[in-house]
Formats: sequence, structure tokens, C-alpha cells
Amino acid sequence: MTIHFVREMEHLHRDILSMCSTVEELIHDAVDGLKHGRNELAEELSVRDREVDEWDIRIEEECLKILALYHPVANDLRRVTVVMKIAGELERVADLAVSIAERSVGIAAHGAFKMPSRLSQMTEESLSMLHDSIDAFVEENSGAAREICQRDDVVDQLNSELIEEVVNVMKKQTELVEPCLHLFSVIRHVERVADHATNIAEDVVYMVEASIIRHPKLHR
Repeated sequence: MTIHFVREMEHLHRDILSMCSTVEELIHDAVDGLKHGRNELAEELSVRDREVDEWDIRIEEECLKILALYHPVANDLRRVTVVMKIAGELERVADLAVSIAERSVGIAAHGAFKMPSRLSQMTEESLSMLHDSIDAFVEENSGAAREICQRDDVVDQLNSELIEEVVNVMKKQTELVEPCLHLFSVIRHVERVADHATNIAEDVVYMVEASIIRHPKLHR
């Protein structure tokens, strides 16, 4: 493939890295906001989410231009299509950050509500998966990508434990049912971050190995 194609792909890689960094910050800020209950946080994150939306559109347009100009095949074609898919996954993670911030307002309305300690652990693991999935993409490391897919089980276990913990709080303190319902949504959103990271990791395996592992029970 031409040097121009290589330069275009390098530019896209830089955009994906910047986009991922911004998205990670959004999730961090959203979860941290649960501790402080700032009403304006959701609006602040919405503004930054629009920046991610613009990245998503720009990356898709660049990918379509590359497809039209260079007609890539085989591995190069997979790289371009995976870049588009990754941008879409990151955009959806940014949307989750805004949703978490919106839920924090409902939780804060009920005064001092103790956050489960494992929520921070779940958040860190989910964001670590997201970061590592992008690293695997840049390095074209399908082995690392497969390991990330396995780590989703850890987040799923934390999700189950947190849900059980919140249910127990609701049973013992019925006055906290409403903030607990908001917390249910937050936990689910954080779990979804790990799901998106897994999707990216699966796309990396496809890019490197030309193997679709998203539905292992289906025989191809």
C-alpha cells in the first residue's frame, strides 16, 4: 500500500488514542461525581461528549475517504473497518458517562448515600480493559486482545456482587429504594464499559487474525 495510505492510517491511530483518552476521563469524572453530586456535572460532560461525537463522525468520514481512494484489501481493509467500529464503541462509552452523571443527581438528592467500595474497583477494571484494548489495536496484538476478553468475567462477577449488595440495602432500608435504583443503572453502565472494551478486543482479533470470535458457538 502507498505511503499516503500509511500516513492516513497513522493519523487515524492518533485520533483513536486521543478519543480513548477523552472517553476514559469522562467515565472517571462521572463516577467521581457520584461522591459529590454536582448538578452541573451532567451538562459539563454533555459538552465534552459532543466533542467525542465529532471525533466519531470525523473518523468515519476519513475511513470512508480512505476506502474510496485506496481500495484496500485483506489486512488493510480490516484495519480501516475496525477503526470505524472502534470509534463507534468509544462514542457509546462517552454516552454512558453522561448517563452516569445524570444518575448521580438522583442519588445526591437523597443526602449522604454511601457508595459501595467495589464500584471503584469495577470502574478501574473496566477502564483498564478499555485502555488495554486500544493498546492491543495499536500494537496489533491479538494475544493481548484475547486476554482482555477473558477479563470481562471479572467485571461480570463484580457486577453481580454489587447488585446483590444494593438489593440487600433496599431490603433493610426501604427509604433508600430510589437512590438504589439510580445506583443500579450506574452499575450497569460501568459494566457496559467493559462490554465495549471486549467488543474492541474482539475486533482486534478479527483485524490481526481474520477470525471472528464474537459468537464462538457458531461454526463458520
